[in-house]
Amino acid sequence: MPPPVFDEAFRARLTELMVWRRDVRRFRRDPVPPDLVARLLETAALAPSVGNSQPWRFVLVEDAGRRAKVVANFERANAEALGDYSGEQAKLYASLKLAGLKEAPVHLAVFCDEATLQGHGLGRRTMPEMLDYSAVMAVYGFWLAARAAGLGAGWVSIFEPEALTRELEVEPDWKLVAYLCVGGPEDEQATPELQRAGWEHRRDVSEQIIRR
Repeated sequence: MPPPVFDEAFRARLTELMVWRRDVRRFRRDPVPPDLVARLLETAALAPSVGNSQPWRFVLVEDAGRRAKVVANFERANAEALGDYSGEQAKLYASLKLAGLKEAPVHLAVFCDEATLQGHGLGRRTMPEMLDYSAVMAVYGFWLAARAAGLGAGWVSIFEPEALTRELEVEPDWKLVAYLCVGGPEDEQATPELQRAGWEHRRDVSEQIIRR
């Protein structure tokens, strides 16, 4: 098959998709069709990976008891995180909604299998963390595909990862990379929620480019 031609209209729409990809914390409770979730995971698995190792492991957390443990884990870690701030910043932190764990119809934990033999170690002798980065690429692919399908995703990172690994009863040498809440967003915004809340603003990319 000849390679596709991505024209200017497609490139503009791709940029628009990235602009409108948001970290969603407020979800509708409507269920997401399982076949749609399966298609999104298939898309995520098209991500590049070091040595073609494909180290991502997708765990759909569907059991109510396990979800309750996930929520409790988050609440403990979030309470501890609040203690790192003081004054007005602490008040602002306490007002932020940092997860949609109780509302999102889909919970997806993404782990990296750091013991995988797939890929035969290519490309990670001096940078073994490339396995983790490969799993992150799959997360971002899932995130964009979900947004294109009209869903929102929220990446929750306020956890005790070792406890979460035990609570989900996965292989103990898997490393937690991401925990995603997925579902229909209550509203859609092009501006990140943390920016709207006054927590942090997006910097212009010109401030992040260094030339040598």
